[in-house]
Amino acid sequence: MSDERTASGSGGPDILEEIEAEVAETLSEEELPPGGPAYQTVGALVALAVGVGGLVLSLDYGLGSLRRPGPGLWPFVISVVITVLAVVLLLTGRRLEDSVSFSRASVLPAVGLLTFVGLGVLMPLVGFEIPSLVLCVVWLRFLGGETWRSTITISVGTVATFYALFLYGLSIPLPHLLNF
Repeated sequence: MSDERTASGSGGPDILEEIEAEVAETLSEEELPPGGPAYQTVGALVALAVGVGGLVLSLDYGLGSLRRPGPGLWPFVISVVITVLAVVLLLTGRRLEDSVSFSRASVLPAVGLLTFVGLGVLMPLVGFEIPSLVLCVVWLRFLGGETWRSTITISVGTVATFYALFLYGLSIPLPHLLNF
């Protein structure tokens, strides 16, 4: 080993410089043409639909009170924030010029959302473990571009951690296949 790595002992600064250069290169390759007011409006309408949907669903869980919050209180608060911000964007967004046109990469958040909904649908049917593992694999490998090695390692570790945390640490009765 030569150059700065042996001088600094760990090679830390070189690695940071390499990462910064890689990120800068990736960002320069992904520059898209501006989208204009229509794209701002579409983005605001999607956020508004998510916010209103969250409001409706959180009410079904029950809000409770501030002293004894129900399971729907926190999702309700977040949904109110999303809804308010979406309305603000809808009203002011047509004058903004920072939107970009849709591309192939615009589909990735929709795929992420669909796999998350799939987790919610499948969990009561087949348990927590399999849908969670599939979600992690899809997000890491196919949406995040991770290697298979890191995808499998992180996915299994994440599911095992959440399994232990929710079922044993917090005693939350999630539907699950494995009984240890």
